[in-house]
Amino acid sequence: MDPYEDPRLPVAERVADLLGRLSLEEKAGLLFHTVIEAGADGTVKEAPGDISKSPTSVVVTEKHLSHFNVHALLDARMAARWHNNLQLIAESTPHGIPVTISTDPRHAFIENAGVSFSAKAFSQWPESLGLAALRDPSLVERFADIARQEYAAAGIRCALHPAIDLATEPRWARQAGTFGQDSALTAELAVAYVRGFQGASLGPESVACCSKHFPGGGPQKDGEDAHFPYGREQVYPGGRFDDHMAPFRAVVEAGTALVMPYYGMPVGLEVDGEPIAEVGFGYNRQVVTGMLREGLGFDGVVLTDWELVMDNHVGDKVLPARAWGVEHLDAHGRMELILEAGADQFGGEECVEVLLELVAQGRVTEERIDESARRLLAVKFRLGLFDDPFVDEDRAAEVLGRQDFRDEGHAAQARSVTVLHADAGALPMRPGLKLYVENFSPEVAARLGTVVATPEEADVALVRLMAPFDPRADLFLESWFHQGSLDFQPGLATRLARVAAACPLLVDVTLDRPAVLTPLLEIASTLVVSYGTTDEALADALSGVIAPEGKLPFDLPRSMEQVRRHHEDVAGYDDPLFPFGHGL
Repeated sequence: MDPYEDPRLPVAERVADLLGRLSLEEKAGLLFHTVIEAGADGTVKEAPGDISKSPTSVVVTEKHLSHFNVHALLDARMAARWHNNLQLIAESTPHGIPVTISTDPRHAFIENAGVSFSAKAFSQWPESLGLAALRDPSLVERFADIARQEYAAAGIRCALHPAIDLATEPRWARQAGTFGQDSALTAELAVAYVRGFQGASLGPESVACCSKHFPGGGPQKDGEDAHFPYGREQVYPGGRFDDHMAPFRAVVEAGTALVMPYYGMPVGLEVDGEPIAEVGFGYNRQVVTGMLREGLGFDGVVLTDWELVMDNHVGDKVLPARAWGVEHLDAHGRMELILEAGADQFGGEECVEVLLELVAQGRVTEERIDESARRLLAVKFRLGLFDDPFVDEDRAAEVLGRQDFRDEGHAAQARSVTVLHADAGALPMRPGLKLYVENFSPEVAARLGTVVATPEEADVALVRLMAPFDPRADLFLESWFHQGSLDFQPGLATRLARVAAACPLLVDVTLDRPAVLTPLLEIASTLVVSYGTTDEALADALSGVIAPEGKLPFDLPRSMEQVRRHHEDVAGYDDPLFPFGHGL
Protein backbone atom coordinates (compact mmCIF):
# COMPACT_ATOMS: atom_id res chain seq x y z
CA MET A 1 0.00 0.00 0.00
CA ASP A 2 0.97 3.61 -0.52
CA PRO A 3 1.05 5.45 2.82
CA TYR A 4 -2.26 7.25 2.13
CA GLU A 5 -3.92 3.86 1.69
CA ASP A 6 -2.71 2.53 5.05
CA PRO A 7 -5.44 2.80 7.73
CA ARG A 8 -2.83 2.24 10.46
CA LEU A 9 -1.21 5.62 9.81
CA PRO A 10 -2.39 8.91 11.36
CA VAL A 11 -4.81 10.96 9.26
CA ALA A 12 -2.39 13.89 8.93
CA GLU A 13 0.29 11.60 7.54
CA ARG A 14 -2.09 10.01 5.04
CA VAL A 15 -3.32 13.43 3.90
CA ALA A 16 0.21 14.73 3.42
CA ASP A 17 1.20 11.66 1.41
CA LEU A 18 -1.84 11.84 -0.90
CA LEU A 19 -1.64 15.59 -1.35
CA GLY A 20 1.91 15.27 -2.60
CA ARG A 21 0.78 12.79 -5.26
CA LEU A 22 -2.15 14.77 -6.66
CA SER A 23 -2.04 16.87 -9.80
CA LEU A 24 -3.25 20.44 -9.67
CA GLU A 25 -6.41 19.36 -11.51
CA GLU A 26 -7.16 16.66 -8.92
CA LYS A 27 -6.66 19.09 -6.06
CA ALA A 28 -8.80 21.75 -7.72
CA GLY A 29 -11.67 19.27 -8.11
CA LEU A 30 -11.76 18.75 -4.35
CA LEU A 31 -12.80 22.39 -3.92
CA PHE A 32 -16.17 21.91 -5.66
CA HIS A 33 -19.34 20.45 -4.13
CA THR A 34 -22.28 20.32 -6.51
CA VAL A 35 -25.70 18.75 -7.05
CA ILE A 36 -25.93 15.21 -8.38
CA GLU A 37 -29.00 13.20 -9.38
CA ALA A 38 -29.38 9.44 -9.15
CA GLY A 39 -30.91 7.19 -11.76
CA ALA A 40 -34.24 5.74 -10.63
CA ASP A 41 -32.93 2.19 -11.07
CA GLY A 42 -29.71 2.80 -9.14
CA THR A 43 -27.59 3.58 -12.17
CA VAL A 44 -25.59 6.78 -12.48
CA LYS A 45 -26.95 9.48 -14.79
CA GLU A 46 -24.79 9.92 -17.84
CA ALA A 47 -26.67 12.98 -19.04
CA PRO A 48 -27.53 16.30 -17.42
CA GLY A 49 -30.38 15.97 -14.92
CA ASP A 50 -33.18 18.34 -13.97
CA ILE A 51 -30.73 20.42 -11.95
CA SER A 52 -27.34 18.71 -12.26
CA LYS A 53 -25.36 20.09 -15.18
CA SER A 54 -23.09 17.28 -16.43
CA PRO A 55 -22.97 13.51 -16.92
CA THR A 56 -21.72 11.73 -13.79
CA SER A 57 -18.56 10.28 -15.32
CA VAL A 58 -17.58 13.73 -16.63
CA VAL A 59 -17.69 15.43 -13.23
CA VAL A 60 -15.91 12.52 -11.49
CA THR A 61 -13.22 11.50 -13.97
CA GLU A 62 -12.67 14.68 -16.00
CA LYS A 63 -13.43 17.47 -13.53
CA HIS A 64 -12.19 15.41 -10.56
CA LEU A 65 -15.11 16.29 -8.26
CA SER A 66 -15.64 13.99 -5.28
CA HIS A 67 -18.24 15.87 -3.18
CA PHE A 68 -21.88 15.73 -4.28
CA ASN A 69 -25.22 16.88 -2.87
CA VAL A 70 -27.75 14.22 -3.84
CA HIS A 71 -31.35 15.07 -4.60
CA ALA A 72 -34.21 12.57 -4.97
CA LEU A 73 -33.68 9.10 -3.48
CA LEU A 74 -36.84 7.09 -3.93
CA ASP A 75 -35.94 3.69 -2.53
CA ALA A 76 -33.37 2.24 -0.11
CA ARG A 77 -31.92 -0.37 -2.46
CA MET A 78 -31.83 2.07 -5.34
CA ALA A 79 -30.00 4.63 -3.17
CA ALA A 80 -27.38 2.11 -2.04
CA ARG A 81 -26.91 0.67 -5.54
CA TRP A 82 -26.48 4.13 -7.06
CA HIS A 83 -23.98 5.10 -4.36
CA ASN A 84 -21.89 1.98 -5.00
CA ASN A 85 -21.95 2.55 -8.76
CA LEU A 86 -20.75 6.09 -8.18
CA GLN A 87 -17.94 4.88 -5.92
CA LEU A 88 -16.87 2.41 -8.61
CA ILE A 89 -16.35 5.30 -11.01
CA ALA A 90 -14.40 7.21 -8.35
CA GLU A 91 -12.29 4.09 -7.71
CA SER A 92 -11.20 4.13 -11.37
CA THR A 93 -9.61 7.59 -11.09
CA PRO A 94 -5.81 7.85 -10.76
CA HIS A 95 -5.78 7.95 -6.95
CA GLY A 96 -9.20 6.42 -6.25
CA ILE A 97 -10.42 9.36 -4.16
CA PRO A 98 -13.79 8.19 -2.81
CA VAL A 99 -16.91 10.29 -3.20
CA THR A 100 -18.52 12.05 -0.24
CA ILE A 101 -22.31 12.20 -0.63
CA SER A 102 -24.14 14.98 1.19
CA THR A 103 -27.80 15.85 1.56
CA ASP A 104 -30.11 18.57 2.74
CA PRO A 105 -32.57 17.40 5.43
CA ARG A 106 -34.82 14.53 4.28
CA HIS A 107 -36.56 13.27 7.41
CA ALA A 108 -39.56 15.58 7.59
CA PHE A 109 -42.21 17.03 5.25
CA ILE A 110 -41.09 20.05 3.24
CA GLU A 111 -40.24 19.30 -0.39
CA ASN A 112 -38.08 22.13 -1.72
CA ALA A 113 -35.10 21.40 -3.99
CA GLY A 114 -33.27 24.36 -2.48
CA VAL A 115 -33.85 23.47 1.16
CA SER A 116 -35.04 19.96 2.02
CA PHE A 117 -36.82 16.82 0.85
CA SER A 118 -39.77 14.90 2.27
CA ALA A 119 -38.93 11.63 4.00
CA LYS A 120 -40.05 9.02 1.44
CA ALA A 121 -37.92 5.92 2.26
CA PHE A 122 -36.55 7.44 5.48
CA SER A 123 -38.30 7.67 8.83
CA GLN A 124 -40.45 10.79 9.11
CA TRP A 125 -40.18 13.33 11.92
CA PRO A 126 -41.47 16.84 12.52
CA GLU A 127 -39.49 19.71 11.05
CA SER A 128 -36.77 21.11 13.32
CA LEU A 129 -39.31 23.58 14.73
CA GLY A 130 -41.26 20.57 16.02
CA LEU A 131 -38.16 19.14 17.70
CA ALA A 132 -37.62 22.55 19.29
CA ALA A 133 -41.24 22.55 20.49
CA LEU A 134 -40.40 19.51 22.64
CA ARG A 135 -37.43 21.23 24.37
CA ASP A 136 -35.61 17.90 24.75
CA PRO A 137 -31.91 17.65 23.82
CA SER A 138 -31.95 13.88 24.37
CA LEU A 139 -34.75 13.50 21.80
CA VAL A 140 -32.82 15.65 19.30
CA GLU A 141 -29.73 13.52 19.81
CA ARG A 142 -31.83 10.38 19.37
CA PHE A 143 -33.32 11.74 16.14
CA ALA A 144 -29.86 12.66 14.85
CA ASP A 145 -28.52 9.20 15.69
CA ILE A 146 -31.39 7.54 13.81
CA ALA A 147 -30.88 9.86 10.84
CA ARG A 148 -27.15 9.05 10.98
CA GLN A 149 -27.86 5.33 10.77
CA GLU A 150 -30.22 5.77 7.82
CA TYR A 151 -27.91 8.17 5.99
CA ALA A 152 -24.85 5.96 6.44
CA ALA A 153 -26.72 2.86 5.29
CA ALA A 154 -27.53 4.67 2.03
CA GLY A 155 -23.97 5.99 1.65
CA ILE A 156 -24.70 9.58 2.72
CA ARG A 157 -21.82 10.75 4.89
CA CYS A 158 -22.34 14.52 5.11
CA ALA A 159 -25.42 16.28 6.49
CA LEU A 160 -25.87 19.80 5.12
CA HIS A 161 -27.49 20.71 8.42
CA PRO A 162 -28.32 21.64 11.21
CA ALA A 163 -29.65 25.09 10.37
CA ILE A 164 -29.03 27.00 13.58
CA ASP A 165 -30.26 30.39 12.42
CA LEU A 166 -32.62 32.16 14.80
CA ALA A 167 -36.24 32.59 13.73
CA THR A 168 -36.43 36.23 14.81
CA GLU A 169 -37.98 37.55 11.57
CA PRO A 170 -41.38 35.87 11.23
CA ARG A 171 -41.71 36.42 7.47
CA TRP A 172 -38.46 34.60 6.61
CA ALA A 173 -39.00 31.46 4.50
CA ARG A 174 -36.38 29.24 6.17
CA GLN A 175 -37.74 29.04 9.72
CA ALA A 176 -39.16 25.51 9.57
CA GLY A 177 -35.62 24.15 9.44
CA THR A 178 -34.48 26.06 12.53
CA PHE A 179 -34.93 25.48 16.26
CA GLY A 180 -36.92 28.69 16.69
CA GLN A 181 -36.18 32.15 18.02
CA ASP A 182 -34.26 31.47 21.24
CA SER A 183 -30.48 31.56 21.08
CA ALA A 184 -29.82 29.47 24.19
CA LEU A 185 -32.30 26.73 23.23
CA THR A 186 -30.92 26.64 19.68
CA ALA A 187 -27.37 26.25 20.97
CA GLU A 188 -28.36 23.42 23.32
CA LEU A 189 -30.30 21.50 20.67
CA ALA A 190 -27.64 22.11 18.00
CA VAL A 191 -24.94 20.51 20.16
CA ALA A 192 -27.17 17.46 20.71
CA TYR A 193 -27.81 17.31 16.97
CA VAL A 194 -24.11 17.35 16.07
CA ARG A 195 -23.38 14.76 18.76
CA GLY A 196 -26.05 12.44 17.36
CA PHE A 197 -24.70 12.64 13.81
CA GLN A 198 -20.96 12.74 14.47
CA GLY A 199 -20.56 10.98 17.82
CA ALA A 200 -17.90 12.06 20.31
CA SER A 201 -15.52 12.62 17.38
CA LEU A 202 -15.62 12.21 13.62
CA GLY A 203 -15.03 8.57 12.68
CA PRO A 204 -16.05 5.68 10.39
CA GLU A 205 -19.54 5.49 11.94
CA SER A 206 -20.14 9.25 11.70
CA VAL A 207 -22.03 11.50 9.36
CA ALA A 208 -20.23 14.85 9.18
CA CYS A 209 -22.38 17.89 10.01
CA CYS A 210 -22.32 21.16 8.12
CA SER A 211 -23.71 23.71 10.58
CA LYS A 212 -25.29 26.72 8.90
CA HIS A 213 -25.70 29.61 8.08
CA PHE A 214 -22.81 31.46 9.68
CA PRO A 215 -23.01 33.95 11.41
CA GLY A 216 -26.79 33.48 11.57
CA GLY A 217 -29.14 33.76 8.60
CA GLY A 218 -32.37 34.84 10.28
CA PRO A 219 -32.48 38.66 10.32
CA GLN A 220 -33.33 39.25 6.65
CA LYS A 221 -34.54 42.73 5.78
CA ASP A 222 -38.35 42.67 5.62
CA GLY A 223 -38.14 38.88 5.96
CA GLU A 224 -37.16 38.32 2.32
CA ASP A 225 -34.96 35.32 1.58
CA ALA A 226 -31.35 35.78 0.46
CA HIS A 227 -31.68 33.13 -2.25
CA PHE A 228 -33.21 35.95 -4.26
CA PRO A 229 -31.91 39.42 -5.22
CA TYR A 230 -34.70 41.21 -3.34
CA GLY A 231 -33.67 39.41 -0.13
CA ARG A 232 -29.93 40.00 -0.18
CA GLU A 233 -29.79 42.43 2.77
CA GLN A 234 -29.29 41.23 6.33
CA VAL A 235 -29.91 43.81 9.04
CA TYR A 236 -29.45 44.24 12.79
CA PRO A 237 -31.55 47.27 13.82
CA GLY A 238 -31.89 45.88 17.33
CA GLY A 239 -28.14 45.36 17.79
CA ARG A 240 -28.52 41.61 18.50
CA PHE A 241 -25.74 40.21 16.30
CA ASP A 242 -24.23 38.30 19.24
CA ASP A 243 -27.48 36.40 19.83
CA HIS A 244 -27.31 35.05 16.29
CA MET A 245 -23.63 34.12 16.61
CA ALA A 246 -23.98 32.25 19.92
CA PRO A 247 -25.18 28.86 18.56
CA PHE A 248 -22.13 28.72 16.27
CA ARG A 249 -19.78 29.09 19.23
CA ALA A 250 -21.49 26.05 20.72
CA VAL A 251 -21.32 23.82 17.63
CA VAL A 252 -17.72 24.75 16.84
CA GLU A 253 -16.80 23.76 20.38
CA ALA A 254 -18.81 20.53 19.88
CA GLY A 255 -16.68 19.70 16.82
CA THR A 256 -18.91 20.33 13.81
CA ALA A 257 -16.93 19.17 10.78
CA LEU A 258 -18.15 21.87 8.40
CA VAL A 259 -19.65 25.35 8.58
CA MET A 260 -21.62 27.09 5.83
CA PRO A 261 -21.76 30.91 5.65
CA TYR A 262 -25.05 32.45 4.55
CA TYR A 263 -25.81 34.27 1.33
CA GLY A 264 -26.86 37.42 3.20
CA MET A 265 -25.08 40.76 2.85
CA PRO A 266 -24.81 42.59 6.21
CA VAL A 267 -25.97 46.19 6.03
CA GLY A 268 -24.87 48.75 8.61
CA LEU A 269 -23.29 46.09 10.83
CA GLU A 270 -20.49 46.98 13.24
CA VAL A 271 -18.80 44.39 15.45
CA ASP A 272 -16.51 45.61 18.26
CA GLY A 273 -16.49 49.04 16.63
CA GLU A 274 -15.40 47.71 13.23
CA PRO A 275 -17.71 48.21 10.23
CA ILE A 276 -18.30 44.91 8.42
CA ALA A 277 -17.99 45.02 4.65
CA GLU A 278 -21.34 44.98 2.87
CA VAL A 279 -20.71 41.84 0.82
CA GLY A 280 -22.29 38.39 1.15
CA PHE A 281 -20.95 36.43 4.10
CA GLY A 282 -19.30 33.84 1.84
CA TYR A 283 -17.19 36.62 0.31
CA ASN A 284 -16.44 38.32 3.60
CA ARG A 285 -12.95 37.83 5.03
CA GLN A 286 -13.88 39.65 8.23
CA VAL A 287 -16.56 37.03 8.81
CA VAL A 288 -15.03 33.77 7.53
CA THR A 289 -11.42 34.28 8.55
CA GLY A 290 -11.82 36.92 11.26
CA MET A 291 -14.90 35.71 13.15
CA LEU A 292 -15.02 31.99 12.33
CA ARG A 293 -11.43 30.86 11.92
CA GLU A 294 -9.62 33.30 14.21
CA GLY A 295 -12.44 34.27 16.58
CA LEU A 296 -13.97 30.83 17.13
CA GLY A 297 -10.85 28.78 16.31
CA PHE A 298 -12.59 26.75 13.60
CA ASP A 299 -10.16 24.80 11.41
CA GLY A 300 -12.70 22.54 9.71
CA VAL A 301 -14.18 22.88 6.23
CA VAL A 302 -15.95 26.08 5.20
CA LEU A 303 -18.42 25.24 2.44
CA THR A 304 -20.13 28.17 0.73
CA ASP A 305 -23.84 28.17 0.16
CA TRP A 306 -24.93 27.22 -3.34
CA GLU A 307 -24.03 29.12 -6.51
CA LEU A 308 -22.15 32.19 -5.41
CA VAL A 309 -20.17 32.21 -8.66
CA MET A 310 -22.40 31.26 -11.61
CA ASP A 311 -26.04 31.96 -12.47
CA ASN A 312 -28.17 28.83 -12.31
CA HIS A 313 -30.35 28.10 -15.36
CA VAL A 314 -32.93 25.33 -14.94
CA GLY A 315 -35.35 24.87 -17.80
CA ASP A 316 -36.78 28.28 -18.62
CA LYS A 317 -36.02 29.64 -15.13
CA VAL A 318 -32.93 31.40 -13.86
CA LEU A 319 -31.60 32.07 -10.38
CA PRO A 320 -28.87 34.71 -10.42
CA ALA A 321 -25.61 33.94 -8.64
CA ARG A 322 -25.87 35.03 -5.02
CA ALA A 323 -22.95 37.43 -5.43
CA TRP A 324 -24.52 39.98 -3.15
CA GLY A 325 -22.45 43.14 -2.94
CA VAL A 326 -20.03 41.89 -5.62
CA GLU A 327 -22.39 41.52 -8.54
CA HIS A 328 -19.99 43.62 -10.61
CA LEU A 329 -17.26 40.96 -10.43
CA ASP A 330 -16.94 38.26 -13.08
CA ALA A 331 -16.75 34.56 -12.17
CA HIS A 332 -12.97 34.73 -11.76
CA GLY A 333 -13.19 37.72 -9.42
CA ARG A 334 -15.93 36.13 -7.34
CA MET A 335 -14.03 32.85 -6.93
CA GLU A 336 -10.84 34.68 -6.04
CA LEU A 337 -12.63 36.72 -3.36
CA ILE A 338 -14.27 33.60 -1.85
CA LEU A 339 -10.85 31.98 -1.45
CA GLU A 340 -9.41 35.18 0.00
CA ALA A 341 -12.27 35.21 2.51
CA GLY A 342 -11.14 31.79 3.77
CA ALA A 343 -13.70 29.35 2.31
CA ASP A 344 -12.62 25.87 1.21
CA GLN A 345 -15.37 24.72 -1.13
CA PHE A 346 -17.67 26.26 -3.71
CA GLY A 347 -21.19 24.98 -3.10
CA GLY A 348 -23.29 24.15 -6.15
CA GLU A 349 -20.48 24.81 -8.62
CA GLU A 350 -18.50 22.62 -11.01
CA CYS A 351 -16.61 25.33 -12.94
CA VAL A 352 -13.14 23.94 -12.19
CA GLU A 353 -11.76 25.64 -15.29
CA VAL A 354 -12.25 29.02 -13.61
CA LEU A 355 -10.09 28.02 -10.66
CA LEU A 356 -7.40 26.53 -12.90
CA GLU A 357 -7.33 29.76 -14.91
CA LEU A 358 -6.89 31.76 -11.70
CA VAL A 359 -3.85 29.64 -10.86
CA ALA A 360 -2.46 30.02 -14.38
CA GLN A 361 -2.88 33.80 -14.09
CA GLY A 362 -1.06 33.88 -10.76
CA ARG A 363 -4.13 35.16 -8.89
CA VAL A 364 -4.50 32.03 -6.73
CA THR A 365 -1.50 30.00 -5.58
CA GLU A 366 -1.30 26.24 -5.55
CA GLU A 367 -0.40 26.53 -1.85
CA ARG A 368 -3.81 28.16 -1.24
CA ILE A 369 -5.52 25.25 -2.98
CA ASP A 370 -3.44 22.82 -0.90
CA GLU A 371 -4.67 24.49 2.30
CA SER A 372 -8.30 23.72 1.49
CA ALA A 373 -7.59 20.34 -0.10
CA ARG A 374 -5.85 19.27 3.11
CA ARG A 375 -8.95 20.03 5.19
CA LEU A 376 -11.28 18.30 2.72
CA LEU A 377 -9.18 15.15 2.48
CA ALA A 378 -8.88 14.94 6.27
CA VAL A 379 -12.67 14.66 6.58
CA LYS A 380 -12.77 11.84 4.02
CA PHE A 381 -10.03 9.95 5.87
CA ARG A 382 -11.69 10.43 9.27
CA LEU A 383 -14.98 9.12 7.87
CA GLY A 384 -13.17 5.97 6.74
CA LEU A 385 -14.11 6.48 3.10
CA PHE A 386 -10.63 5.64 1.82
CA ASP A 387 -10.76 2.32 3.69
CA ASP A 388 -14.28 1.19 2.70
CA PRO A 389 -16.53 3.53 0.71
CA PHE A 390 -19.16 0.93 -0.27
CA VAL A 391 -22.48 0.09 1.41
CA ASP A 392 -24.60 -3.05 1.57
CA GLU A 393 -27.92 -3.01 -0.32
CA ASP A 394 -29.56 -5.50 2.02
CA ARG A 395 -28.54 -3.48 5.06
CA ALA A 396 -29.83 -0.28 3.45
CA ALA A 397 -33.20 -1.96 2.90
CA GLU A 398 -33.26 -3.07 6.55
CA VAL A 399 -32.23 0.26 8.08
CA LEU A 400 -33.95 2.96 6.03
CA GLY A 401 -37.43 3.56 7.39
CA ARG A 402 -37.10 0.76 9.95
CA GLN A 403 -40.41 0.33 11.78
CA ASP A 404 -39.11 1.32 15.21
CA PHE A 405 -37.53 4.44 13.65
CA ARG A 406 -40.88 5.28 12.03
CA ASP A 407 -42.67 4.72 15.33
CA GLU A 408 -40.34 7.12 17.14
CA GLY A 409 -40.82 9.70 14.40
CA HIS A 410 -44.60 9.30 14.61
CA ALA A 411 -44.52 9.79 18.37
CA ALA A 412 -42.40 12.92 18.03
CA GLN A 413 -44.84 14.32 15.48
CA ALA A 414 -47.80 13.78 17.82
CA ARG A 415 -46.00 15.02 20.94
CA SER A 416 -44.87 18.20 19.20
CA VAL A 417 -48.45 19.32 18.51
CA THR A 418 -48.98 22.55 20.47
CA VAL A 419 -52.36 23.36 21.99
CA LEU A 420 -52.84 27.13 21.99
CA HIS A 421 -56.45 27.28 23.15
CA ALA A 422 -59.11 24.70 23.99
CA ASP A 423 -62.60 25.01 25.44
CA ALA A 424 -63.19 23.01 28.59
CA GLY A 425 -63.59 19.31 27.83
CA ALA A 426 -62.68 19.68 24.14
CA LEU A 427 -59.42 17.71 24.43
CA PRO A 428 -58.77 14.89 24.38
CA MET A 429 -61.57 14.29 21.90
CA ARG A 430 -63.97 11.69 23.21
CA PRO A 431 -64.63 8.65 21.00
CA GLY A 432 -67.73 8.30 18.87
CA LEU A 433 -68.14 11.93 17.80
CA LYS A 434 -69.70 12.90 14.50
CA LEU A 435 -66.96 14.73 12.58
CA TYR A 436 -66.99 17.15 9.69
CA VAL A 437 -63.44 17.39 8.25
CA GLU A 438 -61.53 19.58 5.80
CA ASN A 439 -57.96 18.88 4.60
CA PHE A 440 -57.95 15.80 6.81
CA SER A 441 -58.15 12.17 5.75
CA PRO A 442 -61.71 10.80 6.10
CA GLU A 443 -60.21 7.34 6.69
CA VAL A 444 -58.16 8.62 9.62
CA ALA A 445 -61.10 10.64 10.91
CA ALA A 446 -63.18 7.46 10.94
CA ARG A 447 -60.87 6.16 13.69
CA LEU A 448 -62.02 9.08 15.84
CA GLY A 449 -65.73 8.85 15.13
CA THR A 450 -68.27 9.03 12.30
CA VAL A 451 -67.51 11.28 9.36
CA VAL A 452 -70.45 13.41 8.22
CA ALA A 453 -70.94 15.58 5.15
CA THR A 454 -71.88 18.94 6.67
CA PRO A 455 -71.10 20.97 9.79
CA GLU A 456 -74.78 20.95 10.68
CA GLU A 457 -74.65 17.17 11.17
CA ALA A 458 -71.43 17.24 13.20
CA ASP A 459 -70.49 17.33 16.87
CA VAL A 460 -67.10 18.82 15.90
CA ALA A 461 -65.54 20.27 12.75
CA LEU A 462 -61.86 19.42 12.28
CA VAL A 463 -60.03 21.66 9.82
CA ARG A 464 -56.32 21.61 8.91
CA LEU A 465 -54.66 24.69 7.40
CA MET A 466 -51.21 25.61 6.16
CA ALA A 467 -49.69 28.88 7.32
CA PRO A 468 -50.38 31.54 4.68
CA PHE A 469 -47.86 32.93 2.18
CA ASP A 470 -47.76 34.95 -1.03
CA PRO A 471 -47.17 32.68 -4.06
CA ARG A 472 -44.25 33.73 -6.29
CA ALA A 473 -42.92 31.95 -9.38
CA ASP A 474 -40.61 34.18 -11.42
CA LEU A 475 -37.14 32.92 -10.40
CA PHE A 476 -36.01 29.29 -10.13
CA LEU A 477 -36.84 27.89 -6.64
CA GLU A 478 -39.10 30.84 -5.84
CA SER A 479 -42.34 28.87 -6.06
CA TRP A 480 -41.15 26.51 -3.31
CA PHE A 481 -40.39 29.27 -0.81
CA HIS A 482 -43.19 30.47 1.46
CA GLN A 483 -42.64 34.22 1.72
CA GLY A 484 -44.59 37.45 2.17
CA SER A 485 -47.64 38.16 4.31
CA LEU A 486 -48.52 36.03 7.33
CA ASP A 487 -52.22 36.98 7.11
CA PHE A 488 -54.87 34.49 6.03
CA GLN A 489 -57.16 35.71 3.27
CA PRO A 490 -60.22 37.39 4.82
CA GLY A 491 -62.62 35.01 3.12
CA LEU A 492 -61.23 32.06 5.09
CA ALA A 493 -62.26 33.45 8.48
CA THR A 494 -65.70 34.36 7.14
CA ARG A 495 -66.26 30.87 5.79
CA LEU A 496 -64.96 29.14 8.94
CA ALA A 497 -67.20 31.37 11.06
CA ARG A 498 -70.17 29.78 9.31
CA VAL A 499 -68.79 26.34 10.18
CA ALA A 500 -68.29 27.41 13.80
CA ALA A 501 -71.87 28.64 13.96
CA ALA A 502 -73.04 25.10 13.20
CA CYS A 503 -70.75 23.15 15.54
CA PRO A 504 -67.59 23.58 17.64
CA LEU A 505 -64.58 24.24 15.39
CA LEU A 506 -61.17 22.62 15.95
CA VAL A 507 -58.42 24.10 13.78
CA ASP A 508 -54.86 22.87 13.31
CA VAL A 509 -52.40 25.18 11.51
CA THR A 510 -49.13 23.77 10.21
CA LEU A 511 -46.58 26.45 11.05
CA ASP A 512 -43.58 26.72 8.78
CA ARG A 513 -43.67 30.40 9.77
CA PRO A 514 -45.43 32.21 12.66
CA ALA A 515 -48.83 32.89 11.09
CA VAL A 516 -51.16 35.63 12.31
CA LEU A 517 -53.82 33.48 14.01
CA THR A 518 -55.87 36.31 15.55
CA PRO A 519 -58.94 35.83 13.28
CA LEU A 520 -58.97 32.06 13.92
CA LEU A 521 -58.71 32.48 17.69
CA GLU A 522 -61.93 34.45 17.59
CA ILE A 523 -63.92 31.62 15.99
CA ALA A 524 -62.21 28.32 16.87
CA SER A 525 -63.24 26.62 20.08
CA THR A 526 -59.95 24.70 19.91
CA LEU A 527 -56.79 25.96 18.18
CA VAL A 528 -53.66 23.84 17.84
CA VAL A 529 -50.53 24.19 15.73
CA SER A 530 -48.11 21.63 14.36
CA TYR A 531 -44.76 21.63 12.55
CA GLY A 532 -44.90 18.60 10.28
CA THR A 533 -47.46 16.03 11.43
CA THR A 534 -49.36 13.38 9.50
CA ASP A 535 -53.11 13.12 9.91
CA GLU A 536 -52.51 9.88 11.84
CA ALA A 537 -50.15 11.57 14.30
CA LEU A 538 -52.47 14.54 14.72
CA ALA A 539 -55.36 12.16 15.41
CA ASP A 540 -53.30 10.44 18.11
CA ALA A 541 -52.52 13.81 19.68
CA LEU A 542 -56.10 15.09 19.60
CA SER A 543 -57.52 11.85 20.99
CA GLY A 544 -54.90 11.61 23.74
CA VAL A 545 -53.36 8.35 22.49
CA ILE A 546 -50.10 10.33 22.50
CA ALA A 547 -50.38 13.46 24.61
CA PRO A 548 -49.54 16.73 22.78
CA GLU A 549 -46.71 18.41 24.69
CA GLY A 550 -45.42 21.06 22.30
CA LYS A 551 -44.43 24.57 23.39
CA LEU A 552 -44.19 27.38 20.86
CA PRO A 553 -40.63 27.76 19.49
CA PHE A 554 -41.35 31.41 18.67
CA ASP A 555 -43.79 34.19 19.50
CA LEU A 556 -46.93 34.39 17.39
CA PRO A 557 -47.68 37.98 16.30
CA ARG A 558 -51.04 39.64 16.72
CA SER A 559 -51.01 41.34 13.32
CA MET A 560 -48.93 42.06 10.26
CA GLU A 561 -48.64 45.65 11.45
CA GLN A 562 -46.88 44.33 14.56
CA VAL A 563 -44.58 42.28 12.31
CA ARG A 564 -43.71 45.27 10.11
CA ARG A 565 -42.79 47.38 13.16
CA HIS A 566 -40.61 44.63 14.61
CA HIS A 567 -36.78 44.62 14.41
CA GLU A 568 -35.64 41.70 12.22
CA ASP A 569 -32.85 40.59 14.59
CA VAL A 570 -34.81 40.70 17.86
CA ALA A 571 -36.54 37.61 19.25
CA GLY A 572 -40.15 38.07 20.26
CA TYR A 573 -42.66 40.86 20.85
CA ASP A 574 -43.70 42.93 23.85
CA ASP A 575 -47.30 41.82 23.36
CA PRO A 576 -47.56 38.65 21.24
CA LEU A 577 -50.80 36.82 20.58
CA PHE A 578 -49.08 33.78 22.12
CA PRO A 579 -45.55 33.91 23.54
CA PHE A 580 -42.55 31.65 23.02
CA GLY A 581 -43.01 28.63 25.32
CA HIS A 582 -46.81 28.73 25.34
CA GLY A 583 -48.59 25.40 25.08
CA LEU A 584 -51.43 23.92 27.13
